[in-house]
This record gives sequence, C-alpha cells and structure tokens, in this order.
Amino acid sequence: MTSPGETPLEKPIQNFSDCHVGIVNALKDLRTLSFQQGEPRQRRELAGRTLTFFRDVVATHHSEEETDLFPAVQADASVPEEREKVEALVAQLVSEHRRVEGLYGRVAPTLLIMERGGDVSLDAALVAELVERYLAHARFEEAVFLPLAQKILGRNSNHMAALGLSLHIRHASSEVRRQYGFL
Repeated sequence: MTSPGETPLEKPIQNFSDCHVGIVNALKDLRTLSFQQGEPRQRRELAGRTLTFFRDVVATHHSEEETDLFPAVQADASVPEEREKVEALVAQLVSEHRRVEGLYGRVAPTLLIMERGGDVSLDAALVAELVERYLAHARFEEAVFLPLAQKILGRNSNHMAALGLSLHIRHASSEVRRQYGFL
C-alpha cells in the first residue's frame, strides 16, 4: 500500500491497486444499504456518499486506467505475443468498466431519490450483481493485469516515472479545481 507521504508519482501501479481497496469498501457499503431498513438520515447520508464516491473516485479511476495506464502498457509491450496479451486484457478490462458503469447507472437513480429523502429500496439483486462484477473485475486486474503492467513498465524506469508524473499532475490539477469550486 502507498505510504501516507507517497504520491502516484512514486508508485503508480500501487496507486491503482490502492484504489481498488477503497472501491471494494464503498461497494460493501452499497450492499449494506441495499438491505438496510435503518434510520432515514443514515440511509440518505450513505446514499449521498455512494453517489459522490462513484462520481469522484470510480469514474476517475476508470478514466486514469484507460487514459494513462492501459496505453502506457500497450506502448511498452515488447514482443508480439506480449502485445497481443496486453491488447486482449485491455479490451476485457474496458468492457468490464462499461458493464460495471452500466449497472451503477441503473442503481444511481434510486440512490439519488434516497439521498433526497425518498422512501425507496434498492434492487438488492441488481446491487449484488454490481458488487460481484466489480469484485471479480478488481481481483482479475490485481492478479493478472497489474503484475504484468509492473513487469512491462518496470523495464524502463523513465516510462514508469512518466506514468507516475501523469497521475500526479492529474491529481494535483483535480485538487486545485476542487479547491476553487470547479468540481
């Protein structure tokens, strides 16, 4: 896990792995919310946190993988067999992103109603499918793609550093926009 003082600049592959931990924890909260009959204020707060988390963290994580990580690994894959493997893995992971995002898109309207105080229930089966698909996606990415990315990008410290710098700039820029109310 990235240490508190470290940035994506120093350990970019670990940054992607660390994101999965947070996403998995948020999905556990979503699953809890789908079964919760608790206090309306708590349901509103959890629904709001879930909406914000998916908008700010999951969408950003997928974008960074697809904009920074996947192209970097594709560009550095050195032999035809390795390039083919990376291309197939990237296609699978992007497809999984769209599937998870589509499932979330079906859950989000109910979360929005909950956040606004509406007395509605989440579709527990839909939430379960979303959670299970994302968990499978994260496990696969952790077990297969991220180690391969580390191996490929690790061959050239400049390429690993470029990925880290790209992520660092994106995160710093997002923080500045957030501070000035643009996000």
